[in-house]
Amino acid sequence: FGDSDSSDSGEDSLPYPKPLSRAAFLTPDFDPATYLSTLRNRHQTLEDLRAELRDRSQHISKELLDLVNENYQDFLSLGSSLQGGDEKVEEVRLGLLGFKRDVDGLKAKVDERRREVQDLVAERKEIRRQMQLGRTLLEMDQRLQELERSLMVTSSGLHHVDQAGLEDTELSDSGDEGDEGEDGSTSVSRLRKHAQRYLLIQRMIKHVGPQHPFVVNQGLRIERLRNTILLDLGNALKQSVAGNHEEVTKILGMYRDLNEPQEVLKILRERRP
Repeated sequence: FGDSDSSDSGEDSLPYPKPLSRAAFLTPDFDPATYLSTLRNRHQTLEDLRAELRDRSQHISKELLDLVNENYQDFLSLGSSLQGGDEKVEEVRLGLLGFKRDVDGLKAKVDERRREVQDLVAERKEIRRQMQLGRTLLEMDQRLQELERSLMVTSSGLHHVDQAGLEDTELSDSGDEGDEGEDGSTSVSRLRKHAQRYLLIQRMIKHVGPQHPFVVNQGLRIERLRNTILLDLGNALKQSVAGNHEEVTKILGMYRDLNEPQEVLKILRERRP
């Protein structure tokens, strides 16, 4: 009997392996190979480990089956509660279609209003451009009249001096003493003013466009002014070429500004003996 008691106490003192922890299988990063490597210190044979794992798998399957059986009525009631869902989905779909139609209508109105605003802005810009063009044309006509009065040329192309024109000319050139030469010829100072006014008119014509109807209609007036200025320059050049070289240089500079080199050559040829 003594030997039997000592054998039982020896078996009780053996390190039996603890049951496998269920929590170890629930980790998000569970890896079978890693998990098995942690079991190398268990005092258990491979066959016993397989049997324990098989029992654990069967136990989990049984729990899953029990869970399904317990909630079977809930699964059936869930299917019943989903009945009629198509009608709800159709209501939502129709509502979304109506909302989309309203949005499309608002978008069309916004696009139409944007086009109207763009047209109005373009029309406003065109009106401003036309107003500026009108001011430029009025200023051009005014400067033509001033130059005609200063040159004493009428719109018909005839030299004409009336009391009003003479007064305007005297007022515009009142600060230029000595504009007339000793022999009554036009001074270089006044010739320069005439040339500058004519060049200003030419710049305005370039800005408006030489094909503009107003510019075309004023072609005869502009041509008369040009001829008159060239005539005065020619007379001054003929009188100065013999002695006053400084005046000759100034007059040639006016021809250059007016881009009329041929007129200079014509006058020099006429004076050649």
